[in-house]
This record gives sequence, C-alpha cells and structure tokens, in this order.
Amino acid sequence: MYAIIEDSGSQMKVAEGDVVTIDLRTLADNAKSVTFDKVLLLGGQGDATIGQPYVDGASVTADILVEDFKDKKIDVIKFKRRKGYRRKQGHRQRYMKVRIKSIAG
Repeated sequence: MYAIIEDSGSQMKVAEGDVVTIDLRTLADNAKSVTFDKVLLLGGQGDATIGQPYVDGASVTADILVEDFKDKKIDVIKFKRRKGYRRKQGHRQRYMKVRIKSIAG
C-alpha cells in the first residue's frame, strides 16, 4: 500500500518502511512519531482512492529517526553588472528524517 502526502507545500509518495526527509517542525519534547493528515491519494490494493483535495479519515504515521540535521550549504548570490553590486549569502535548510510506520484509511 502506498500514499501520496502533502507536507510543507510539497508532495511525496510514501509506502510502509520508507525513510523520507521532511522539513523540521516543532514537536513536543518527548514526541517519537509524526502524523500526516493531508493524504492526497491512497493506492496499492485495487482501485486508488483520490481525495478532493484530501482523503477523508486517512492518515500516515511515521517514527522519528533523526530529529534535526542540516542539508548541504547553498549560496544565494545577487549581482548587477557594471555597478559594483555583489551580495553573497549562505543558507542551510534544516530537516528531520522519519520512517513510515503505517498508512491508515
């Protein structure tokens, strides 16, 4: 069984046991899992269930593996030719890694 979920404005296809990287979020101090309620599609057994926009009563539960890590650094550069204008700024996005535990719906 698989599902397409929406998280932080992006969509991803997940199945049970998959390890996915999602944007960092604030959770309770002792939280061990994350629940995704915005399920767009459920499939894998017979016909797929498509939500409009979300599937009613469907959810995906994931266990937290790594709570906070940073992606590689990207450079944000602004430049205007012949004007002596140059700006450089770096950015490292923060993520968390989760393993999909169950798909309900």
